[in-house]
Amino acid sequence: MDQELYSKERSASLDLLLRFQRLLVSKLYPTDCVGQVSNTYSPDLLGVGSLLKKYTALLCTHIGDILPVATSIACTSHRHFAEVSRVVDGDLTGILLPELVVSIVLLLSKNAGLMQEAGAIPLLAGLLEHLDRFNHLAPGKERDDNEDLAWPGIMGSFFTGQSCRNNEEVTLIRKADLENHNKDGGFWTVIDGKVYDIKDFQTQSLTGSSIL
Repeated sequence: MDQELYSKERSASLDLLLRFQRLLVSKLYPTDCVGQVSNTYSPDLLGVGSLLKKYTALLCTHIGDILPVATSIACTSHRHFAEVSRVVDGDLTGILLPELVVSIVLLLSKNAGLMQEAGAIPLLAGLLEHLDRFNHLAPGKERDDNEDLAWPGIMGSFFTGQSCRNNEEVTLIRKADLENHNKDGGFWTVIDGKVYDIKDFQTQSLTGSSIL
């Protein structure tokens, strides 16, 4: 209901697509155990998954055609980028895609097997390069990247202007110290010569320790 004001500004066809997208997601969202027995899924559920894949394929094809053109225009100047961004924000790219990505991540966390069966996720991966090229044209990109990469308590001070080399609390950790720490159940890793403790992240990650 909070989005009714914005809904009135959308075209009827775009609003219909958004409703259809939400309907697909709601049908796939597991509310109970119906439809799944011993890693098998009902034909109806698989049908919805197949429909989601076809819908995602059509959406990605459209966005894959739009973004290269948008990028070629946006690279002219900051003013062009602002205008193109406004248009893209009101298009399928700005309205349907963000909600679809969040929905698929949610569905993946709830029922990874079904989402792998549906096969919609690899289709979205094909958009990463197009999105990356467009986003790299944004003014202040470097600053935003730094803020996104700032982990509280680890990298936060680095981006507030304090040099870690001038910080008296910096501790030099030898390779042997790191190996002994990890043997005792810790999880330190080295990135660009700096040691990070990702033990807390390990418990939350779905990728497994070997990938980390």
